[in-house]
Amino acid sequence: MAELSLQHIDKIYDNNVQAVFDFNMDVKDGELIVLVGPSGCGKSTTLRMVAGLEDISRGSLLLDGVDITRMPAKDRDMAMVFQNYALYGHMTVYENMAFSMTLRKENPNVIHKKVLAAAEILGLTSQLNKKPAQLSGGQRQRVAMGRSIVRNPKVFLFDEPLSNLDAKLRGATRREILLLHKRLQATMLYVTHDQTEALTLADRIVCMSMGHVQQIGTPLELYDTPANLFVAGFIGLPPMNFFDVLFEDGMLKGKGFTVQLTEEEKHRLSSYNMKEITLGIRPEDICEGNDIAVKVFSNENLGMNTLVHGHMGNGLRVTAKLRGWAEYRPGDEVRVSFGRKHFFDKVTTNAIRGEE
Repeated sequence: MAELSLQHIDKIYDNNVQAVFDFNMDVKDGELIVLVGPSGCGKSTTLRMVAGLEDISRGSLLLDGVDITRMPAKDRDMAMVFQNYALYGHMTVYENMAFSMTLRKENPNVIHKKVLAAAEILGLTSQLNKKPAQLSGGQRQRVAMGRSIVRNPKVFLFDEPLSNLDAKLRGATRREILLLHKRLQATMLYVTHDQTEALTLADRIVCMSMGHVQQIGTPLELYDTPANLFVAGFIGLPPMNFFDVLFEDGMLKGKGFTVQLTEEEKHRLSSYNMKEITLGIRPEDICEGNDIAVKVFSNENLGMNTLVHGHMGNGLRVTAKLRGWAEYRPGDEVRVSFGRKHFFDKVTTNAIRGEE
């Protein structure tokens, strides 16, 4: 059992700069939580506070109900995997994985069993006698993970572990981490700036900006029902399109274009009559249709889909993710229709749910 509870945690540095504000979250046993956000949002600082590498300025951290807020890092029974593999170049894979247990002078037979078991899980059995220089980047990262597995910690902490890998290796190692989580059923906290990693790995995502938690939820919740403009723009690739529009006479009026609404959408916006709001449309929710004219300026052909970049209305940029291989040329006009729409309050930037 390994349950974590972060209760009203703040991080304030000596120069009075606050990096994390009132972080609250309960992590269930065996859950994989991904903290995601742009650089400087406080995600790695939060992870380091959990690990004990940074002091917690205010608030409490509980592990299985025990307050560990002031407990030294070495006593927290957590293992951290960093972006930098930090392997010892003069040691073999076996020796690197066994190093922490050797320092603690554990029984050599126990060490051997644990290393072999971790190597089997990570597909490193045939690499145990090699030095790190003889391994690929993905294999080195697996050795770093193996070094954590042999400790059998209560909580695994990953700090941008895939950032040093190329795109192909990132995808392969991401799948390995997912399989590792399923095999070990361990509690994991994982930090990344890559929202694709967040969407594919997480049981729940914590989306952060400027030290504040913006939304906590499942990947589908953050993608489908973003809490505010920041989450909507950060989660999803390509990013969501945003337009300033006026809700008038049961439709949305933008600069040089209008958008028809369903009865449900009109009801949701009923308290915003004659007010400006922000309309959000994901590129994949735009299809070829008859409603709005878009003047194309470039294509990105992706095989099954094509990203079509263009202008609509009075020069507003829009990106549509159309099915199939499109061959529009610069200057061509394509007519499109909007599917799923997201509405945001202009003042608060919060999503308009219809309960206001």
